[in-house]
Amino acid sequence: MAVRIRLSRGGSKKRPYYHIVAADQRAPRDGRYIEKLGAYNPLLPQDNEKRIVVDQEKVAAWLAKGAQPTERLQKIFANLGLCAAPKAVERPKKSAPKAKAVERMKAKEAKAAEAAAENTEASAE
Repeated sequence: MAVRIRLSRGGSKKRPYYHIVAADQRAPRDGRYIEKLGAYNPLLPQDNEKRIVVDQEKVAAWLAKGAQPTERLQKIFANLGLCAAPKAVERPKKSAPKAKAVERMKAKEAKAAEAAAENTEASAE
């Protein structure tokens, strides 16, 4: 059984409130969970101490047992010092520049390098 530490949504429409729970990965988002570990209220300001309420001992115990936090919770736990921060993804391949754009950028850089070389030669004379 793979255990995830994830957010379970509560609150009314347009007023989210989340419980931080340890649950089987196959269980529904707001369904059955193993243990409640804390709460997260995104509507409160970031400096408010009640925005994130976490039982750090329980979270550390679940992480030691091999539970995997979601990416959002991994960021939150990293700020609390419970685990390492997730790797930042540079950019997807889909948004990378295409071949012609890369050629144009290289030509522009070469032209700028030539202009800089001419400027240095002119200033040396």
